[in-house]
Amino acid sequence: MKALSPAASRAGTTQSRSLVPAARRALGSPIGLKLVAGFVILAAWEILVRAAAKDFVARPSTVAVAIPAVLGDATFRAAARSTIVSVVVGLAISLASGSVVGLAMGRLRPVDWSLRYHIAFLYAVPMTAIVPLLSLWFGFDADARLATVVFASFLTIVMNVSDGAKSVPLEYLEVARSFRAKWYHVLFGVTLPSAVPYLFAGIRLAAGRALVAATVAELISSIDGLGLYILYNSRTYQHARAFVAVLLLAVVAVGIEVGMNWATRRFLHHAGGRNP
Repeated sequence: MKALSPAASRAGTTQSRSLVPAARRALGSPIGLKLVAGFVILAAWEILVRAAAKDFVARPSTVAVAIPAVLGDATFRAAARSTIVSVVVGLAISLASGSVVGLAMGRLRPVDWSLRYHIAFLYAVPMTAIVPLLSLWFGFDADARLATVVFASFLTIVMNVSDGAKSVPLEYLEVARSFRAKWYHVLFGVTLPSAVPYLFAGIRLAAGRALVAATVAELISSIDGLGLYILYNSRTYQHARAFVAVLLLAVVAVGIEVGMNWATRRFLHHAGGRNP
């Protein structure tokens, strides 16, 4: 073997030393930590399932193999479309109606006294308990799922907007009254903009509850959607295909979270925003 010259040896040592700080910077960054944590979780999942679980139990390798086939399945695409559209429509209904009710509760004491405890009571009711009743009232179809989504997300929007309306600085209201602003100007021109940070927080929470509500309604009432797709593939021991649907729900939830963080940073500079 040909021995390395002293100059080449020093160059190699210098290069290896320069790589250490670069690796430390990569691991110390938020993206680097997320990638390392994700790799560790996936590796542990793969090893544990291979060592202790049945062959049909989902693991990262089988899920990765199943993704192209599932995405190309027309049944899966129809189920995903049905669930996501229901969640979006339900959130839109809850956002419009919940904002109005929340503003009324936050600024009108009689309304707050009348509804506060009823809203808190309904919020504490488990969705798994209310779905059978909603299915009886609205039928065992997409209407029951939409009603469940609205039920879950409406209450969250109302509670957050109500708290935001109550936190409006008194000087804002005094200035509006000094200029003889109409009640609707005070409500929608002063109170609502001040409550927007609370509204954004409510949307973030309501979106997660809406996804859970839609899936639970599909599981209990056998409504076509991702919940029923997950249930069917789990019971037929196709766990990898079922897990792809679970991943899609997670991606939608993370997408909403990222979108709300962007909207917070873009439109609410004083409120800031969390890094996704």
